[in-house]
Amino acid sequence: MPAPLDADSIRRAPKVLLHDHLDGGLRPQTVLELAEEAGYRDLPAGDAGELGRWFRRAADSGSLVRYLETFAHTVGVMQRPEAVRRVARECALDLAADGVVYAEVRMAPELLTAGGTPIEEAVEAILDGFAAGSAEAAEAGTPITVGALLCAMRQADRWEEVAGLVVRYRDAGVVGFDLAGPEIGFPPDRLPEAVALLDRAGAHRTVHAGEAAGVDSIRAALDGARAERLGHGVRIADEVPDDGPLGPLAQRVLDEQVPLEAAPSSNVQTGAYPSLAAHPVGRLHRLGFAVTINTDNRLMSDVSVTSELAAVAATCGWGWDDVQTVTERALAAAFADEDERTRLLTEVVRPGFAALRRPR
Repeated sequence: MPAPLDADSIRRAPKVLLHDHLDGGLRPQTVLELAEEAGYRDLPAGDAGELGRWFRRAADSGSLVRYLETFAHTVGVMQRPEAVRRVARECALDLAADGVVYAEVRMAPELLTAGGTPIEEAVEAILDGFAAGSAEAAEAGTPITVGALLCAMRQADRWEEVAGLVVRYRDAGVVGFDLAGPEIGFPPDRLPEAVALLDRAGAHRTVHAGEAAGVDSIRAALDGARAERLGHGVRIADEVPDDGPLGPLAQRVLDEQVPLEAAPSSNVQTGAYPSLAAHPVGRLHRLGFAVTINTDNRLMSDVSVTSELAAVAATCGWGWDDVQTVTERALAAAFADEDERTRLLTEVVRPGFAALRRPR
């Protein structure tokens, strides 16, 4: 029999992560220590265990607004470059320990400048931390490649500046651009100069769309910002009836195999869906949409890539074929160069899954 499809086996499987926020994945103990170093006095708890539980309870409110408020604390303790480097290093180590072999982790560098850090220095701290953590992980026998996605906040006007940073640092570990923040009222083509800059440079981009807002948001991300992937994107299910033809945008997303960076636990927390069982991820996957499985915010959701895959697999009745399919889809959609994607596929991902599926 092959290895059972449970959390222990999935932890040993090589995994690919496309949608994970740096400021949503801090270790609770690190939050406490960084707060002490920075003189940050607003934390709701002084014990790591209780602080972790507070983040989960606050994020479980069913409100996207309340969910986003939790980031005031994580961003609040990340206002110094040395803090950013530590968080990025620990992020790489934690993902590698969970069996992730390739990750793209996103952060809005503009949020790291409130304490006076220049935005370029914030980006360099992120990259330095990822490099340090990846080197340590390789020495520990759990190699990982981590690329940075730089987010511009929809409600701010620094899109062009962030797009310029994506281009400037793309040979140093930045793999692409993202738009984050409130979808409603801030369309992804609001500042066309940023989109034009990315176009001229041939820079990769993903856009948060189809999380809090519906198919119009998805259409704007694809047509207005020319997104290659959709951050969340699950509201495409609004055009996927239980019976009958797909809506026109859903048919396009299916035909073009636009990658969906699904994060089901996060969507349940923010009230997009009442439960994992009600989440459309299983139905979209079954119909052939390019679904990938992601964590979004590991601290707030109290998840890992392993736990998220295990929960989705159990809820949707997936087997090893499904888990390998979403993994290979994620790797194909990664903003790494073709040689790196091919190497990971042939030397790491497929052999890793073959070992788990081999009769024992």
